[in-house]
Amino acid sequence: MTKPVIGFIGLGLMGGNMVENLQERGFELVVMDLNQDAVKAVIDRGNARAAASARDLAQASDIVMLCLTTSDVVERLVYGEDGILAGIGAGKVVIDFGTSIPASTRKIGADLAAKGAGMIDAPLGRTPAHARDGLLNIMAAGDKATFDKVKPVLDEQGENVFYLGALGAGHTTKLINNFMGMTTVCTMSQAFAVADRAGVDRAQLYEIMSTGPSNSPFMVFCKNYAVDGVSDLGFSINNANKDLGYFLKMAEDLGTRAEIAEGTSNNLAAAVAAGLGEGNVPEIFDFFLKLGTGPDQAEAAGRKTA
Repeated sequence: MTKPVIGFIGLGLMGGNMVENLQERGFELVVMDLNQDAVKAVIDRGNARAAASARDLAQASDIVMLCLTTSDVVERLVYGEDGILAGIGAGKVVIDFGTSIPASTRKIGADLAAKGAGMIDAPLGRTPAHARDGLLNIMAAGDKATFDKVKPVLDEQGENVFYLGALGAGHTTKLINNFMGMTTVCTMSQAFAVADRAGVDRAQLYEIMSTGPSNSPFMVFCKNYAVDGVSDLGFSINNANKDLGYFLKMAEDLGTRAEIAEGTSNNLAAAVAAGLGEGNVPEIFDFFLKLGTGPDQAEAAGRKTA
C-alpha cells in the first residue's frame, strides 16, 4: 500500500525527531521551518524536500502535520495569503500536534471542512527521545472517519494513540493534563523552598513525602532539581506559562473560573519575569527559594498587597 506524502511544519526538538522517525519508516516528506539548518538535516537524510510556502506544502502533501509553539503561529500558517487553507484540497488532513486553544482548533477545522479537508488535533505526551523512536502518547480527536484514515500513520509515531471524540477534545485534554502537571511541579518546588527556610532537610522531606500518596513522577523531577541539582524535565517555564494561559482561556470560554490554575499561572509568569523562562519547570524552585515578603516581590509573584 502506498504511504501518504507527509507535509511537516515545525522541526524543533519534538518535530525534528518525529520527522526522523517518519523518514526511517519510509515516508516521503515535504518540510518547512524557519531554521534552515533543521530543514537541511531532513533533506540530507533523503526522500524529502523543502516547501516554498505553507500553500506549496499543503498542495504537495496528503497529510499536513504541525508541531508549532502557539495557536497564533498555527493560525498565521493556516490563514496567510500563501497558507495551508489556500493550498489544501478535498480529502487531505491537517494534524495539529502542538498545544493549542480548543476554540481556535475548532474554528480552523470548520474552515478546512468547507474545502473538503479534515482536521485532527493530536497533542503529544512524552519526550523527544520517544518521538525519535515512535513511542509518543498521542491524544487525538476529530471526525471518527478522519481519525481512522490517519491512524495507521499515528501508530507509526505513537506507542499509545488515544481517540477522544470531537475536534478540540485532544487539546482540551492536553491543557487539563498540563494544568495538573505544572501545578504539581509548582507546589512541590515551593514545598522544598519553604522546607529550606524552615530548616527542614529537603532530601528528608522527599523521603517522607514520597512514601505516601503524594508521590508522583513530577515529584521526582522536582526532587532531582531541588535536592540533587539535576534539571531533567525537558519542558521550559516559558512553555508551561503559555499552556497555563491557554488553560485559563479555555476555562473562560467554558464560562467558569479556575482559581487554582490562576495561582499556578501567576507563579509561572513571575518566574518568567525574573528571567527563568528558558529553564526547565522544576527550576522554578530557584524563584521560590529567593521569594520574600516585601511588596515588590509580592507584586512580582502576582499576590495582592494591602
